[in-house]
Amino acid sequence: MTITAIENTLRRLRLVVFSLSMLLLSAGIKAQVPEFNLGFKLLDGQEKTVIPFEIHNNLIVVPVVLDGRIPLKFILDTGVRTSILTERSISDLLNLQYSRKKTIYGLGGEKIVDAYIANNVTIELPGIRGAGHALFVLEEDFLQLRNFLGVNVHGILGYELFSRFVIEIHYSKRQLIIRDPQTFKPKRGYRKVPIQVEDTKPYVVANVDINEGIPLSLKLMIDTGASHSLMLIENSMDAIQVPQPSVDSNLGRGLGGTIEGQIARIGAFELGNFSLTKPIATFPYPDTFFDIDKANYRNGTIGGGIVSRFNIIFDFSREFIYIKKNSEFRKPFNYNLSGLVIKATGNRLQNFEVVEVRENSAGAEAGVQVGDQIIEINNHTADEMTLDGVIGFFNSRVNRKVNLILTRDGRQIFTTFRLKSVI
Repeated sequence: MTITAIENTLRRLRLVVFSLSMLLLSAGIKAQVPEFNLGFKLLDGQEKTVIPFEIHNNLIVVPVVLDGRIPLKFILDTGVRTSILTERSISDLLNLQYSRKKTIYGLGGEKIVDAYIANNVTIELPGIRGAGHALFVLEEDFLQLRNFLGVNVHGILGYELFSRFVIEIHYSKRQLIIRDPQTFKPKRGYRKVPIQVEDTKPYVVANVDINEGIPLSLKLMIDTGASHSLMLIENSMDAIQVPQPSVDSNLGRGLGGTIEGQIARIGAFELGNFSLTKPIATFPYPDTFFDIDKANYRNGTIGGGIVSRFNIIFDFSREFIYIKKNSEFRKPFNYNLSGLVIKATGNRLQNFEVVEVRENSAGAEAGVQVGDQIIEINNHTADEMTLDGVIGFFNSRVNRKVNLILTRDGRQIFTTFRLKSVI
C-alpha cells in the first residue's frame, strides 16, 4: 500500500497533537489526580490480557471505553504521544471539562480545527484501566476517519499504552496480548531486534535495497498508524533516489497543503534477517512534505503494509522488538491496480464514492469519474460489501476483470476494465 488518505489524515492529526503538546507543556497543565492512580494498569492483578482487534487498511482498531460509559473504537498508533478523540460531541456527552482551547492553523495560515485539552479522563480496554489521562479533543471529525476506513473510528491511542506494557500484535489471530513488562519472557521462534525510543516513538535500523545495488542502512520509524508499506525521505540521504519506473501521485493533504510525490517498487527490504522482495515505497517531494519528526533524524517510516506481515512484540522499556513472519509475509505488494480512491459514506458506510481517479490508470481509461457512486462490482452489490472488501478487490491481482455498475447524475453506467500495475 502507499500513503493513503487515511495515513495523511493521521499525519495531520499528529501535527495538531504536536501543537497542543507544546501548549500543554508551556502552560504546565497536569491531571489533578494522585500519582498512584495515574496511568494504565492490568485489572485484578493479572499478568496479561488478550484484546481482539479489527484491521482496516492495515490499521489496528481496538475497543475503548471512555469514563466507563461510552464504548468506542480507537486506532492503535505507535506514532502518537497522547490519546486523541476526534469529535467533541462525544466528550460533551461525558461532560468532560476542558482546561484549554486552541485553534490550529495550517502552514499557509488557514484554520484547520479547534481543539481542546480534557484532563482526568478514564480510558479502558478489555482487562486494562487507565486513570488520570489527558485527552486531546477535536471540535469535529475533520479527518473523516470513518469514511476512509469504512468503519466508525473515534480516536487514536498510542505511546501511553506502549510505554506501560509489553504489547504483542498478533496479526494472524487479530489479537493484542498485553503483558506486564516484569513478567515478560521472550517467546521462542521470534527474532529479537533492537530499537530506539526517541520522543515517544520507536525507531529501528533496517537494510533497504532501492535500486538492486548496495543496500542502505536506514533509520526508520515503526508506525502502526500508517497504512503504507514504506515511506522514504529523499533529502535525508543522497543515496535515496527514486527508482524507475515510478508514478507521480497526489499523496494526500497535510497542513501545508497538497502532498505530492512518487511511488515506486524497490529491490528489497530487510529487517532482522527477514527479507521482503519488491515492496512498494513512497517518496514525498520535500517541498510539499512537512516532517514532524525532524528533531529525531530519520530516513523514513515502516508502515502497516510491512508491519502486518509479522507478528510483532513491542518492548519499549528495554528498547527491543521481537518479530516472526506470518501467513501474509509472502503476499505480493500491489499499488492501486484500479487507480481509484474510494471512500465510504452513509449511515451504514456502504455507499462507495470515487474521490480520486489516477491519470492513465485502468479506472481512468474505463471512464470512471470523481463523484461516481459504485453500485455493483462483479455482481456483488454495495450492500454486500465493506470498504475493505472494495479496496481489496481493486488490489487483488493484475489482469483481473472488473465489471462496474455506477451511478452518475442520476444515470446508471456500466463499464469494464482489467486491473493493471504501473510500477
